[in-house]
Amino acid sequence: MKYKKLKHSKFKNTGVLFELLVRQITSDTLNGVKKSPAIKILETHFNSKTNIRKEIQMYHTLQNQKFNTEDKANRFIDAVIREYAKINRTALRKEKYNLIKEIKQNYNLEAFFKTKISNYKMNASIAKTLDKDYVNPADKVRSRYTIIESITGKSSEVGKQKATVLKEFSQGDKDLRILSYNILLEKFNAKYGKLSISQKRLLKEYINNVSNTERLKKYADSEVIKLANSLSKCETKVNDKIVKIKIAEVKTQLLKIQGEKKLKDLHLVSLLRSYDLIKELKNVSK
Repeated sequence: MKYKKLKHSKFKNTGVLFELLVRQITSDTLNGVKKSPAIKILETHFNSKTNIRKEIQMYHTLQNQKFNTEDKANRFIDAVIREYAKINRTALRKEKYNLIKEIKQNYNLEAFFKTKISNYKMNASIAKTLDKDYVNPADKVRSRYTIIESITGKSSEVGKQKATVLKEFSQGDKDLRILSYNILLEKFNAKYGKLSISQKRLLKEYINNVSNTERLKKYADSEVIKLANSLSKCETKVNDKIVKIKIAEVKTQLLKIQGEKKLKDLHLVSLLRSYDLIKELKNVSK
């Protein structure tokens, strides 16, 4: 019997949907959107009470777990499949329908799904492996071996760096934050170059406290003071009047953040850029 190789659907893949939403948050932030709709979508549809949350946990488990033998990897995959079978599929389909509906209300679907993600093959393989209704044997086997290779493969240098970040953030129920941090870190590194420790720490606070606006704002205010003080020190070592004026303007804008009730995405970008400015000023004054 011949089986038709079905084209994988991004619309039905929870792993792809989640990562696209996180990347959309990054895109919105970099483009100055004050409140990314993708944040609310994630909080609404991926909270601990939803079946989608249960499913994304299965995806992340298969993506992040490591075993040193193929036999252990196969046993692990089988265990995940058994757990996945306990999810209410009818409720899950309804939740996905509502998720896509809300994405469509806030974004152009064609543009939204055009975004490329580096681990698309892995997400597709997980979907085919978990779906009991996907009956193409050859494709099913290929998909399973893609997961096995990921579970048992040796980490590259980049993989080791990601593993370090995952280990740092893996305590407790933080699976959404882990992937969010990694994707945001990747995008901000591409936008601003390699981030400093202070920038990474700010980004970490942003992800961990998106819904805890009071704590996030308190941390941001403390960083504003540090940045303003650093700029003042740099200003004393600069002779160029125009540069001095620019530094004063940056300090003024930073201090305005303290007057805001909560940290906005635009403020986050301003803080990240201020770290870079201070670094450049210090290099020039050496």
